[in-house]
Amino acid sequence: MRVISIGPDPSLTYRPNLEKNETKEKEEYRNFESGSLIDRVFNTYKLMHTNQTVDFVKQRHYEWTGCNHTRMGMMDTIMSLDQLVDESDPDVDFPNSFHAFQTAEGIRQAHPDKDWFQLVGLIHDVGKTMALWDEPQWAVVGDTFPVGCKFQNSIVFRDSTFLDNPDDKNPSYKTEHGIYEPNCGLDSVLMSWGHDEYLYRVMKFNNCSIPEEGLYMIRFHSFYPWHSHGDYMHLCNDKDLRMLPWVQEFNKFDLYTKTTDLPDVDKLKPYYQSLIDKYCPGILNW
Repeated sequence: MRVISIGPDPSLTYRPNLEKNETKEKEEYRNFESGSLIDRVFNTYKLMHTNQTVDFVKQRHYEWTGCNHTRMGMMDTIMSLDQLVDESDPDVDFPNSFHAFQTAEGIRQAHPDKDWFQLVGLIHDVGKTMALWDEPQWAVVGDTFPVGCKFQNSIVFRDSTFLDNPDDKNPSYKTEHGIYEPNCGLDSVLMSWGHDEYLYRVMKFNNCSIPEEGLYMIRFHSFYPWHSHGDYMHLCNDKDLRMLPWVQEFNKFDLYTKTTDLPDVDKLKPYYQSLIDKYCPGILNW
């Protein structure tokens, strides 16, 4: 097992302006047409949509799902995201560790009786730690989509970023169902590789006790063409459709808690450590 140590790097520590609190209207989120970050966002998606192929995804499953890269506790992994700014996100330009606590606190306020849901809010982006282990961001962040079948129009930048993807020219992959059977279920579908699938695999590998609804949130929260645009329903089975409202409920907190009003992480840590100890305790294999 290749052991990787991640510790605080003072040169990479983000120091937010806590006095600045910019609020946004809901329609201002996920603006992929303009804004100060749009060039960075487009370039990330261009690389993603060029390189995410069936063969690439299968290779990444082989590389990552054995969870033999390192061993870390969940809270340490969350805090390692102090070093990561998501290059695909048009809404924020601060490290993912803050977004983790923002999402969790939003869920905690709305669902005080569902501690597992709160924990999912905290950990949902932890798979992005791959980017700190030399995985390029285009294979870690951003919206996800199935490979091996037709790329639907609701995918971000669909018309301009798949031109050099060889699967887009493969007759076996260009049909509505591609390599899949109708209503085969999302569990049988190869998704573009990223932090969603990776964290889901880590949770399963370590026998974490998060309920199935929470695992769906982790695995498909970036699958916007499905949960926000209604595409790929022809691949879904009954279980997927039952789980869809849970993923949509999660998405409200994932998206709309992104503000520059940053949480007091040190104050919140003890509570969330207790949830980690309940559902995914100890040192985990990554």
